[in-house]
Amino acid sequence: MAAERGSMRDVITVGVLAHVDAGKTTLCEQILYHGGALRQPGRVDHADTLLDSHQIEQRRGITIFSGQADLCWQGRRFFLVDTPGHVDFSPEMERVLPTLDCAVLVISAAEGLQAHSLTIWSLLRRLRIPVFFFINKTDLPGADLPAVLAELRQKCSPDLLQLTNGIDEAACEQAALTDEALLEHYLAGTLSPDAALSALRQAVRERRLFPVYHGSALRDEGVTQLLDGLLQLTGAQYDADAPLAAHLYQIRHDRQGNRVAFLKLLAGRLRPKDSLNGEKVHELRRYQGEKYSVLPLAEAGDLVAVTGLTEMRSGETAGAAAVEKPQLTPLLMARVTCESGQPLSTVLAALRMLEEEEPTLQLHWQEELQEIQIAVMGKIQLEVLRETALSRFGLALAFGECRVLYRETIRGSVRGCGHFEPLRHYAEVHLQLEEAPRGSGVCFVSHCTTDALALHWQRLIETHVLEREHPGALAGAPLTDVRVVLLAGQAHLKHTEGGDFREATYRAIRHALFHAENVLLEPYYAVTAEVPAALAGRVISDLRRMHGTAEAPQTQGAESVVRGRCPVAEMMRYQEEFTTFTRGAGRLQLEFDGYAECQDTAAALAEIGYDRERDAANPADSVFCAHGAGYTVKWQDAAAMMHCQP
Repeated sequence: MAAERGSMRDVITVGVLAHVDAGKTTLCEQILYHGGALRQPGRVDHADTLLDSHQIEQRRGITIFSGQADLCWQGRRFFLVDTPGHVDFSPEMERVLPTLDCAVLVISAAEGLQAHSLTIWSLLRRLRIPVFFFINKTDLPGADLPAVLAELRQKCSPDLLQLTNGIDEAACEQAALTDEALLEHYLAGTLSPDAALSALRQAVRERRLFPVYHGSALRDEGVTQLLDGLLQLTGAQYDADAPLAAHLYQIRHDRQGNRVAFLKLLAGRLRPKDSLNGEKVHELRRYQGEKYSVLPLAEAGDLVAVTGLTEMRSGETAGAAAVEKPQLTPLLMARVTCESGQPLSTVLAALRMLEEEEPTLQLHWQEELQEIQIAVMGKIQLEVLRETALSRFGLALAFGECRVLYRETIRGSVRGCGHFEPLRHYAEVHLQLEEAPRGSGVCFVSHCTTDALALHWQRLIETHVLEREHPGALAGAPLTDVRVVLLAGQAHLKHTEGGDFREATYRAIRHALFHAENVLLEPYYAVTAEVPAALAGRVISDLRRMHGTAEAPQTQGAESVVRGRCPVAEMMRYQEEFTTFTRGAGRLQLEFDGYAECQDTAAALAEIGYDRERDAANPADSVFCAHGAGYTVKWQDAAAMMHCQP
């Protein structure tokens, strides 16, 4: 049970993660059944599971929205979070990760370790989350447990701890190997079970060992052993007496349209009418799937949903350090139209609500074209968006042809300056943009002395550099992989306000980009194709034809595995072609593998049709003041008129 009020609380949040169709939701149902949260476990094929409660999930048979419930096992409290397994909904999964005390990564014994499973493993490693493996579907024909274990050791970690028989002699031996003093006791035959268990728990918490269980969730085999492992090998200490701290990981809207914020309480206590980031909390809710009960109090370690918060967004924290930014981002963009005749303003308002729930949609309204664009992970997500808009808002949406989401960077280095001085305002900024390693994003450093510009203004400039995505000068795509160096700046004793440096900073970045050697980047997939051996050459040829690369095939018996890398734009229609020539006998896995220089920049720019000079929302020009009025100086002439020099 939860620890007594006023003490440290040992409450564990467990996330269950997997590649789609590994049996993750079925495992969750069995865990909830054994934990007393269900009278009987539901089944995905019967559309009666607790956590896949949305009609779209039931109709499609996949998890789309993260669901949660709590349970009690052997007197201890757990919160369980079921996350989407389909790649198109992986950002929803990633947003949950900072709330977890440990994760159960489900692997199908019949299909082995798939590409998306490795993506999940990488995310868990980055966040230092302890991992338990559950190898599922061992009862199916074709299940190969030794092969899966070998693959886990090769591609994830060699430090697996097989615990099918509980904390047995083999487990005690592995515990002893984690510590020299324990090893001496073990060899002398004096290692106590408590000491071994404590060592195992610490090794799991520090990600030096990864417990492995196996069985069949559908047949309820291996589930209680997994629960015992979670009970014995996890631990958390949340301080209910500390100042309130919370992480917001999910936004939903209930049937009445209320905005519901899902929080992990990291410390302290929360009651109705309490304040969180300056906003008053109205109602506390504990969700069990779709249903909820109202709470008078939530304490550190709890997952709780609240109403009343209108400003906090997914990923934000209150009273705690910020969490790492998500890594999974959409690769495609689609134009939105409405077939049911409602005005675009109505469509835009509905999509804004959906964007709150799924921030990666990156809704974009193009005023000059009267056009709505959204970013998506894939076509399945578009289909779900269409169904959601129809069921919730009565909107019959249609989407144009998807195109990839480009990014931009620069080659070499370039200087830029921005001046903003309408009447009673003043700020000037000088920056240098430098090429940075691929995948590094945007970073900031100051080479400006505090004698030249006060530290608080420099920090404000840093905030403005990092607070948004800056459009590039080629396609208006987000700028990435640059180092922004502050060289100089100037403020006015009376007339400078915070917003002035925002304008000057944005204009300085834009001014630099207009003078830079700009580079268009396109997203790439890591490709894994499993095909009959006779077709391996065809796949390699296809990848090279599509400006990709391919490794030599790995052949095992009658099958070959081809791995490569290819631009996303080239792969958008390849799935259908692949299915046709393999006659359904092949398997194609695509995982995002970063950005690289665009293969055909001219064609991409012609399709996008971006005109940097007409982008009124992102000017490169500067504003100066003369005779009591502000006037604009074109970017080509602005540098000569600056008031300070680096």
